[in-house]
Formats: sequence, structure tokens, C-alpha cells
Amino acid sequence: MVNCNFETEFNELITRIDTVFTSNLGTQAAKKYLTGLLSPIERKNNWQISEAIGETTPYLLQQFLYRGRFNPDKLRDQLQIYVNEKLGDPDATLIIDDTGFLKQGKRSCGVKRQYSGTAGRIENCQIGVFLTYASQKGHTPIDRRLYIPKDWFDDTPRCKKAGVPDAVEFQTKPEMALDMIKQATVAGVAYRWVAGDCAYGDYRTIRIWLEQQHKCYVLCVSGKEYLPDGEKQVSVSSILSNLDANKWFLASCGDGSKGARLYDWQVLDVPVPVVGGWRRCLLVRRSRSDGELRAYVCFAQSDVLDQKFVEIAGLRWTVERCFAESKSEVGLDQYEVQSYSGWYKHITLACLAHALLTYLSFCSLDTKTMQEHNSACGSLAGFKKKRGLRG
Repeated sequence: MVNCNFETEFNELITRIDTVFTSNLGTQAAKKYLTGLLSPIERKNNWQISEAIGETTPYLLQQFLYRGRFNPDKLRDQLQIYVNEKLGDPDATLIIDDTGFLKQGKRSCGVKRQYSGTAGRIENCQIGVFLTYASQKGHTPIDRRLYIPKDWFDDTPRCKKAGVPDAVEFQTKPEMALDMIKQATVAGVAYRWVAGDCAYGDYRTIRIWLEQQHKCYVLCVSGKEYLPDGEKQVSVSSILSNLDANKWFLASCGDGSKGARLYDWQVLDVPVPVVGGWRRCLLVRRSRSDGELRAYVCFAQSDVLDQKFVEIAGLRWTVERCFAESKSEVGLDQYEVQSYSGWYKHITLACLAHALLTYLSFCSLDTKTMQEHNSACGSLAGFKKKRGLRG
């Protein structure tokens, strides 16, 4: 068992990020902000965080997010170094997904009436695209992008008012996801697999790039996607309508809240040339309750067992747990900033807070908040209970 405690790990994290800030005042403001995010208060906005850390007004933290002269991407870099050192595993999986942040009004950068998976409907919201790291030691977000709808870029004054840098251009969510995967790869983040839903699996450029890097993937695809079959292309929906009823096998893709998540599965080889020693196949999942089918394109070494594809497909649900934990435990969605840079600053700090808790959970250590008034019903207490932590 690793020998560490909350205070030691927290202070180490502050030391790591010190170089991101231009002065000691910036580092101390970051320390206070992280302290608030890790505290048991239920709402992690500037007013309540300030009260929790003993500030009489929210002015210090507001200025830290609004005008603080630090680069949130450099903070992201430190987050990735920390996660790589504490949770890193060569067999780890990068998971790509997006989540919605419900907002009122029209000033928040990138806000629009658009579909939010969080709400399950069209809402006035911002959308963040995230890259999550999942290993045997835990799972936590390591990168983020704020999706800015195309019509925002047609309104230059609106973009300037929200602080969108002139160099930022419109990108689709899959394009953002690929940029994050590339950045993490160049940064040396240890991983072998990539997983994601069909919004990202249907974007072939991601699959092509991963194959060129000799990285494995299990990416969900929609029925509208096409796969090669000899000299022709066949739709996934067509493949799903002609499955062999005798080739199903039962397997669990991981444990859920009610035990093993059992589904019926099939694995079909995709007949297209690949690099020697590698295989490409289609993994099909069938629900045992309603027969719903879901397809995944897979790419891996030839000796990888079918069960491994099933395991990676099941890992995608961890990103939903990351979003839920980050929002409820470290205030990922409880920000009050409206600017482009303010969003990145808050979100990155929340990801750092979640990474710290994830590592402490892996250590199975007693944890203690920086506040002496930690209550049994507090947010952090609930997190520790769910993660099996003591104290």
C-alpha cells in the first residue's frame, strides 16, 4: 500500500502547479480555490467557496478566474503529468465523450439551445468535450475542450465579448477529441486503448490516426457508418440485420450498481488489409432485456482475445461516472464565469481536484478535508463512502 495522506498529497499537487502561476499570490489563490472545491460544501460557486475558506467576499476568487494571468493549458499539462505518475498504466484506456452544462441567458461562451446528453433533450447549455483516463488504478478527466457552435463565429463582437481568442476557429466535437488524443500522446501519457460512443466512432479520421500510431481502439459506431467488405462498402445497419443466431456468446463487460453487466456478444472480422499482426473487427452487443443491438469497430493486435474487446467496450461507462462525480463532488458544473478563459480555468482546476481524490481512493487511505467542519452528510464524505475510503 502506498504511504501518503490527504495533506501531503494536496501540498504536493500545489507544488507541482506552482510553475504555472506568475507569482506566489496566484499559487495561493489556486490553493484556496482547490481547497474550496475539495471541501464538503454542497455548492462550489465563488460565494460559497469564499465563505468556506474564510474570505469575507468572493472578490479574490473572482479576480483569480476572471483576470488571473495563468495559462489553463499549462495547468492541464501538470494534470496529465500527475495522472500519468499516480494512475498511469501502459494498458490504460483513453475515453472520449461530451457533457452539457445547463445555462441561462446568452452571454456564457458557446452557449446555445442544443442537445445535451446530460438533460436528454435540447436545452440552453454549453457543451464540453472531455478526454478521460481509465486504468486499473482509477479513472479521471485529463483534458477538456469547450465546444463553440459555428454560428458563434459568425458574430465577431459576441466572440470578442466572451473572450474567444482570435486564433480559435470552429471545430466539430470529433475534431476536438482527436486533438486531445494527439496532445496526450505527444505528452507521453501512457495508454494502449481508446474508447468512445458513435459520435466519435463514426469519425473515421480518429480511427485512421490511431491505427497509424499502432494504438488499439473499441469505438461505438452507428448504423449509418459503412465498413469495407471486399471491394464494396456495407452499412453497419445491414450487417446487424444479418447476424448469425448461433454465434452469440454471453459475457460481462464489467460490474455495475446491480452486479455484472451481462450481454450477448458477437465478433465479426472486417475483411480489409491491416498491418501485419493486427486485426480489425466488428463487436456487436445485444441487450438481454430488449434485444437492442450496439456495434463497435475494434482494432488491436491479432492475439487480443474477444473478451478484451468486451472489457474495453464496458469501460466507456466510466466516463459517465467521472462526469457525475466531478459535478457532484468537485463542482465541475457549478461555475459562474461566462468567459472563454474562465471556463477553462475552472474546469481544469476541478479536474485536478478529481484526480487527487481518485488517487487517494486508489491508495485506500484515510482522507481529510482542509476544512475542520467536515460533516457526515457533506459532499466529500459522500464521495469517500462511494469510493470505499475511510475517515
